[in-house]
Amino acid sequence: MTTSAQEHLLDWLRDAHAMEQQAEQMLRAQSGRLEHYPELKERIDRHIEETLEQQRLVDSCIRRLGGSTSVVKDITARIAAFGQGLSGMVVSDEVVKGSMASYVFEHMEIASYTSLRAAAEHCGDAETVRVCDAILPQEQAMAAWLAEHLASVTTTFLTRAETPGAEAKR
Repeated sequence: MTTSAQEHLLDWLRDAHAMEQQAEQMLRAQSGRLEHYPELKERIDRHIEETLEQQRLVDSCIRRLGGSTSVVKDITARIAAFGQGLSGMVVSDEVVKGSMASYVFEHMEIASYTSLRAAAEHCGDAETVRVCDAILPQEQAMAAWLAEHLASVTTTFLTRAETPGAEAKR
């Protein structure tokens, strides 16, 4: 039995929807605990809004193709994000590790939407191509922002960690 390109596209859109569910959960957890990094918190909060719109756009592609989101994939992604959030609570350098994890996650999203775009193009699905073209720059911008600010987040963390009475973790 062979699987059609259209079936793969729909399955990958479900994966992308679950990925955005995971991103939302991770970003909300990180933002909710940030206390001493206002610039990072503000950028994460802005990306949460983008993420919610990305979920809506991907969901519209899935439904337009006659599918529905995968409850199993969405729940699995949320559980993974919850576990990541819990792990951040027990490390002393949460803000640094969270920033690195976010940077890596953004690149996974970039790869996912690049692949999805190619699949949509292959299937002649111009609307999904348009959606990917709208989402990709947002993910690239977030990854670039994190790359540009990772060193300063790290040095701010280290400075706070060396300051008596200052909390550095978040």
